[in-house]
Amino acid sequence: MNTGIISSRYALAFLRLTQESGRGEQVCEQVRSLLREPDIMPAELEPDIEKLVALLRKNGREDYLKFVLRSFVDMYCDSVGARIAHLTTAVPSPGLGSRLCELVSKSSGLRLILETTVDPGIIGGFVFEIDDYLLDASVRSNIEAIRRQLIEKNNRIV
Repeated sequence: MNTGIISSRYALAFLRLTQESGRGEQVCEQVRSLLREPDIMPAELEPDIEKLVALLRKNGREDYLKFVLRSFVDMYCDSVGARIAHLTTAVPSPGLGSRLCELVSKSSGLRLILETTVDPGIIGGFVFEIDDYLLDASVRSNIEAIRRQLIEKNNRIV
């Protein structure tokens, strides 16, 4: 069988389990945390996640766990009408994320789940992503744009 088919079937069953237990939001949050930082295990796993792992072990599908969890997050977000937004800043900026999410939510009507990362490599500013939309207001991208312009103008002169 195909990895995508297997993972989507288990993810759908897992989504239904979390909806029946009423703990979908907590499970999704813990799954996103596990996917983001796989080396850091929480002190206590959600019972629904333990059931999923036990089922995958029973059926010899442990290798599909990461794919199932990624598919689950996508399905869960679709089921509650939410999108995951990624905000990358050069320094921690908690107020920026909430303001951007509020602005996007008002204009689009989407419910956003914010994930933030700090990357000093962008020098300053921020990079904000939702699905296929990218708002790159980083200093690094502006410097790169200026560099490309200078190279282009110098090539015309020669």
